[in-house]
Amino acid sequence: MSLAISTTSIPGDLGEKLNAIAEAGFSHIELHEPDFTGFHGSADELVKLAKDLGLKISLLKPFIDLEGWQGEERNRAFDRLERKFDLMETLGTKTLLVGASSVPTDRETSLADLSEAAERAAKREVRLAYLALPWAGSTQTDKQALSLVEEINNPHLGLALNSYFSLVDGTMPAQLRNIPGEMVFHVQLSDAPFVERNIRGLKRHFGLLPGQGVLNLAGFVKVLARSGYAGSWSVARVNEQSPRPGGRTLARDGYRALVNLLDEVSKSDPDLSFDIPDMPPRVYTSGFEFIEFTADESSGKVLTGLLSSMCFRMERRHVSKQVELWRQGAINIVVNTSKEGYAHTAFVGHGPSVCDMGLRVKDAEQTVARANILGTPRFSQTVGSGELDIPAIRGVGGNVVHFIDEKSDLHRVWDIEFQPASRTEATQPAGLRRIDHVAQTMRYEEMQSWLLYYASTFEMAKSPIVDVADPSGVVHSQAIESPEGEVRLNLNGAEGRRTFAASFLEDKFGAGVQHIALLSDDIFETSDLLESHGFPRLAISANYYDDLQAQFGLEDELIARLQAENILYDRQNGTEYFQIYSQPIFNGFFFEIVERRRGYSGYGARNASARLAAQMKYQRPVGMPKI
Repeated sequence: MSLAISTTSIPGDLGEKLNAIAEAGFSHIELHEPDFTGFHGSADELVKLAKDLGLKISLLKPFIDLEGWQGEERNRAFDRLERKFDLMETLGTKTLLVGASSVPTDRETSLADLSEAAERAAKREVRLAYLALPWAGSTQTDKQALSLVEEINNPHLGLALNSYFSLVDGTMPAQLRNIPGEMVFHVQLSDAPFVERNIRGLKRHFGLLPGQGVLNLAGFVKVLARSGYAGSWSVARVNEQSPRPGGRTLARDGYRALVNLLDEVSKSDPDLSFDIPDMPPRVYTSGFEFIEFTADESSGKVLTGLLSSMCFRMERRHVSKQVELWRQGAINIVVNTSKEGYAHTAFVGHGPSVCDMGLRVKDAEQTVARANILGTPRFSQTVGSGELDIPAIRGVGGNVVHFIDEKSDLHRVWDIEFQPASRTEATQPAGLRRIDHVAQTMRYEEMQSWLLYYASTFEMAKSPIVDVADPSGVVHSQAIESPEGEVRLNLNGAEGRRTFAASFLEDKFGAGVQHIALLSDDIFETSDLLESHGFPRLAISANYYDDLQAQFGLEDELIARLQAENILYDRQNGTEYFQIYSQPIFNGFFFEIVERRRGYSGYGARNASARLAAQMKYQRPVGMPKI
């Protein structure tokens, strides 16, 4: 049993693909023949390149339109098959993927053609993995393909299964349990976000890595493994339309997705084992311990001024660094203006921004161990005298995530590394209790990488992607959260160059935290306190409130107050949500204050367009240099 990936999943020339696949941790590949025909080298040279990288070619693909022909066309089909056998011999691979023919074919003809192909394969000591295709002329389902294979009953003819084709029409994995494991020669794993009748069109747009969609791939794998399947588990991602990150990123994502899926199956059924590393389970995170900003002296004053207007207090200073802890309720905001170390490096690369966040977990070391096995590098830097070595990893965009647990002294970091600041006056809190959610903005092509990073490392569920209309384009937003909602993250994929989200990324390298939402129990009391402290809130168009009244039939008095205080509102099934936004700083970063009533679980998606329209006036005009 091995881990494989199709060369179609990775961009670049074949040499680049193989290097990326090997670096990611795969041991086998599905060789897409067009990749080979474009390779500037012989089959022997390809075999040597793969061997030097520690890779084996588990399957050659695709062979199409074998069955259903007559006369000379049939002879040509079998001549093509023999030439493929010649290539397989040189490549050292024993399995050929045969896609069901596009030619409408009666059963007797299919049986005769596939039987002859199996006999020829037996003479060459290779195997044919027959794949039903939803757009084929006759063999469109796994059930139809299995019927042919069973009747022919030749050990050199078996099935290839693709989870996408097997499940996307609503078929349950349990319906595959009657397929004998020894008749399955190859399994491809591909996900999808929803079910649509035009499966071929859906695959063109939404062939996703395992875990990025909604198909029950764990059930699919479990059924086949229990039936005795012992071949490769292969990532077969074909997404022809959406933007794609670089080859190394896709290879790492594919490995992370596949190992996470197989780990999920093995942990749910200890009798099943796969050729994957042993690792701790997915991590339950119980909250945000801190958010850290990097800044210089000037931008630091801008940030602390905004924090002061939200009634935060600077409570502690680091014992040896230019680092301050600003606190309100259970919210810890760290402002780092040091001129050395990781934070300063992040400032040089990104400007004033969020460079680090801390998550509360049960076991910090096990969290890092799981992330490492899945391909996420550990982060470390020199630890000064009296400082804690807090376990950490680098996120997808290079940002750092630290982990705080109570098994050691990590949870006492504020007492060990910081000393109380002298206070000149008391500050009344504004009723902000904890961090409600953090929104991370990234290029659209990076969005699925971030999703895999979080979903494979932590216990987090994802919501459907919501497309938000920006005055200058579209932003794709996906929410993920821990089981009890202690940690909520919004992943926002920016397209184009002039959306507000894209402008936030313009001067940065990689993704970044664009806004932090803080939870209040009483939005109106908080609003009054913010006003008394000079909080610079975002002004919302009066037209929004006219539409709000028409949408929800709110009382005139409430509408008037919402408008006067620039508070946005949403309601779903009797639950309510209130939002206040700060004016943006640092070319696009902002704070949000929210209140959730009666268990509101969303993020006010209907309000995003009004908020974005209001924020656009703060966007730097095209051509204006950054100050």
